[in-house]
Amino acid sequence: MMRSEIKNFRDIPNVGKAIEKLFVLLEIKEPVELITKDPYQMYNDLCKITNKRHDPCVIDVFISAVKYMQGGPLRKWWEFTKERKLKLAGK
Repeated sequence: MMRSEIKNFRDIPNVGKAIEKLFVLLEIKEPVELITKDPYQMYNDLCKITNKRHDPCVIDVFISAVKYMQGGPLRKWWEFTKERKLKLAGK
C-alpha cells in the first residue's frame, strides 16, 4: 500500500486510539496531512489546545507517524527518543 493511500490513522504503525484522538484535536483530518507536519510543533500545539503538558514520548510517536507517512521505514516509536532528546537539547 502506498502511504498516500492510507485512510485510517490506525493503519500507521504506532498509532492507536489515543494518538488518533490527539490528531483529531489537532484538526488533522487525514493521514496524508502528516507528511507536511512538524512533530514538535504538533506537540506544542497539543499542549496549548489542552492547556497541559503531555508526556514527551508523545513527540516520539508523532515523529514516527510523520516519518512513516513521508516514506520512512517502519520503526518503533521509542527508536525516536534519542533524536527527540538531542533536538530538544539543541544539538
